[in-house]
Amino acid sequence: MSKLNASAFEFVPGRAFALPQKAQTPPSKPPLERPLQTEAPPPAPTITLNIGGSNTPAAPAPALQSKSVPPAPVLAPQSKPALPPSVSASTAPSQSSSPAPPTNKVFSTERAKTDTTSIAKEVQAIADQEVLKDLFGDVKEHLNIVFIGHVDAGKSTLGGNLLYISGGVDKRTMEKYEKEAKEAGRETWYLSWALDSTPQERSKGKTVEVGRAYFETPSRRYTILDAPGHKTYVPSMISGAAQADVAILVISARKGEFETGFERGGQTREHVMLVKTAGVSKIVIVINKMDDPTVNWDKGRYTEIKDKLTPFVKSAGYNPKTDVTFIPVSGYTGQNLKDRVAKSICSWNDGPSFLEHIDNMPMVDRKINAPLMMPVSEKYKDMGTIIVGKIESGHIRKGDSLTLMPNKSPVEVAAIYNEMEDEVPSAICGDNVRVRLRGVEDEDISPGFVLTSPKSPVRAVRQFEAQLAILEHKNIICAGYSAVMHVHTLSEEVTLPALLHYFDKATGRKSKKPPQFAKKGQKVVALIETTQPICVERFVDYPQLGRFTLRDEGRTIAIGKITKLHDDRVDEVAEGVAHVSVAA
Repeated sequence: MSKLNASAFEFVPGRAFALPQKAQTPPSKPPLERPLQTEAPPPAPTITLNIGGSNTPAAPAPALQSKSVPPAPVLAPQSKPALPPSVSASTAPSQSSSPAPPTNKVFSTERAKTDTTSIAKEVQAIADQEVLKDLFGDVKEHLNIVFIGHVDAGKSTLGGNLLYISGGVDKRTMEKYEKEAKEAGRETWYLSWALDSTPQERSKGKTVEVGRAYFETPSRRYTILDAPGHKTYVPSMISGAAQADVAILVISARKGEFETGFERGGQTREHVMLVKTAGVSKIVIVINKMDDPTVNWDKGRYTEIKDKLTPFVKSAGYNPKTDVTFIPVSGYTGQNLKDRVAKSICSWNDGPSFLEHIDNMPMVDRKINAPLMMPVSEKYKDMGTIIVGKIESGHIRKGDSLTLMPNKSPVEVAAIYNEMEDEVPSAICGDNVRVRLRGVEDEDISPGFVLTSPKSPVRAVRQFEAQLAILEHKNIICAGYSAVMHVHTLSEEVTLPALLHYFDKATGRKSKKPPQFAKKGQKVVALIETTQPICVERFVDYPQLGRFTLRDEGRTIAIGKITKLHDDRVDEVAEGVAHVSVAA
């Protein structure tokens, strides 16, 4: 008999058709009565993290023993009577013996203590400290600071005075500089000669290349990078900013000088934009020349400069409350550099001195356990090949076997020198070092190459996609546009073969159709191509190797970040096949 239809004919092979007998029909079941719904129905089943919590469904009703027994009533979710021991024992195989405690989805500090992410971060921080102690013992924290600002703001003088008062340059050397400057008719420039070392820089009073110096305070070590302020030398300034952790924007408070530097055509605006693009997250704005007769530590002048700069710095991407600090100083006399300025001279200033502030700044995050990446900023020959640069991630030891990208040259670390030209056994992320290499000639190295770990080397590509923000351009930018790209310590000519998307200003979404052109103020996604492979990474993986600046005709055209890398392996295979010769 069919189980679906009790009154249907039954077919058995070898037996004649017979009418179904009435006696075989089972007794009809009483209809199921659903309880009245007094509350909202439960939501549809979804996968949640509330396993074994208070909202577990009621246990299913036991199977019917005989057909005459009516079905068990459905229990309401509120009334959950405790099961007797016999029942709990019988249901033990099907249910977990120790249900998990109910989880609360509300975030709290108590829960944060057991949160896996926070525990992982704690373990990582402890591991990093252990690596530091293993490499160096107890060592002072190291910060790279870059001096930026308009030409003649007093950057080199301020840096030279810092070196003198912190003991980086001794009194005898300073007296020698003072005597030489007096003979050259440049009496007030002697402090800047500690950083401006070439005859060209000293005679004209203009920094041309990024000056390097080193000093220590009781709590930290510092590398000074003195960037040129003149617009002709902006490429040098970008390479200096790429190696910095903190930017010191030097502003001249002298009447007329601040206005010249800040208004259109001055370098103050461009420098702030460039250090932000280079990845410098903190900026200290030093208002210099407060002792000038036109200023004379006047609070009104200080407030005027601060009020004009704050909205601009905010528009560049810095938070005025957390990322920006204003400090009035006199770089020439040294007031408010190391010791606070006397109340008799400046009664309204209650803030810390310059060195006090940078000593107590929060330390930047260092990727000590990441793969080694060290962009080369300069190279020279001195009893072997020596490269100079800042270690962006990882650590390096004497005797390490490394790879120099993009040429994939295997090299060995013969020696490592710190800022004081002393040989050290190892160096870590954030240090500015000189490394003597074995296995490569200095002619085969260019600034922009990257010293990297052979296990996970930096990517070398000819094509990549990037998000661009167009800052300033006279004409529109179309496919085929050429410019000079500055990324970490590399400057390379690039072309834009295609514009892929633009971002809608109202919604912030990417367009489906590629735009015909890009103009000032727009954000676009473009394909960028270089003639030679360059060492870059995606911005999300390594921010320092994934952000760049586009410049053309002496102006910064756009800033951008790399979103996708196009692999070059297909081209390499094609080149390899091209040189294959088949023997007869």
